[in-house]
Amino acid sequence: MNVYRIVLLFISVVLVVSCVKKEKVVADVSAIDVTVAVKRFEQDFYSAKPSELPELKEKHPHLFPPSVPDSIWVSKIQDPDEQELFREVNTRYVDFRKQSQQLSDLFKHIKYYYPTFKEPTVYTVMSNIDYQNSVIYADSLLFISLDVFLGKDKKVYQDFPDYIKQNFTKDHLIGAVAKRFAEREVPRTNDRTFISRMIQRGKLYYLLDAFLPKVKDTYKIGYTQEQLDWADFNDVEMWKYFVEKQLLFSNDQELNRRFLDNAPFSKFYAAQDNETPGRIGEWFGWQIVRSYMKKNDRTLQEMLQTKNEELFRQSKYKPTK
Repeated sequence: MNVYRIVLLFISVVLVVSCVKKEKVVADVSAIDVTVAVKRFEQDFYSAKPSELPELKEKHPHLFPPSVPDSIWVSKIQDPDEQELFREVNTRYVDFRKQSQQLSDLFKHIKYYYPTFKEPTVYTVMSNIDYQNSVIYADSLLFISLDVFLGKDKKVYQDFPDYIKQNFTKDHLIGAVAKRFAEREVPRTNDRTFISRMIQRGKLYYLLDAFLPKVKDTYKIGYTQEQLDWADFNDVEMWKYFVEKQLLFSNDQELNRRFLDNAPFSKFYAAQDNETPGRIGEWFGWQIVRSYMKKNDRTLQEMLQTKNEELFRQSKYKPTK
């Protein structure tokens, strides 16, 4: 076999493996109508004069709890740090059309799988970089904190660790929104085994596959491309560790901290730990659910209702390089 044919064969194998591992869920949503109503609250609020507060409260009643005195709002409007942050937000999001189109596509996919879904009114806000609550979904209202999605290298994020602020980009915004919707649809479970906890997270990310078929995996799980590639390349050895240490059916809650909680890296207690992505258990759960859906003729709702350990058995999951 000549060198040219060897190269072609190698490329073919890589493409096949890539398709198996990253198979996407695709639905035809072209006939689904949705409305995306966006209210730019942060622009109205931080551009206002204190004397205009009554008009603001009338325009955005959801955002002014009666228990908060007007003096607090006036102080926020005049706060120099908040005004500086607002200038960053306003520069970065002077045009919200791309994000509105992404929201439209997301809403169409949610409505495809959940026909009774009603599009919420979208409020863009600022939260002083409260990244754990960057998106809040409350039935008819969706709040998006734009100050959490300015770009990982912004000076305002200099005190955040890299593994946190790598998700503070425009491209991560739609994944954060979709995740809030998906979290509502994954049924709770009382099964506390490690494999069940992994699959619980995997169900969530598979919903993101369904809701965001055009979005890269990096923006769904919050890994860099290098971290995703590392997980793909080292899955056999990591899975072997879980099996040999008899962790899969363990109820040890410490495994959350090691493999499921947000962290700079996962903890195998090995010299190479700092090379691993954090939350690697979530990534494995995602691959297991993908394997299950590929090998079983199930709807999205049927998958969600399947008990986690039963799903694992039926997935016939095996890591492959």
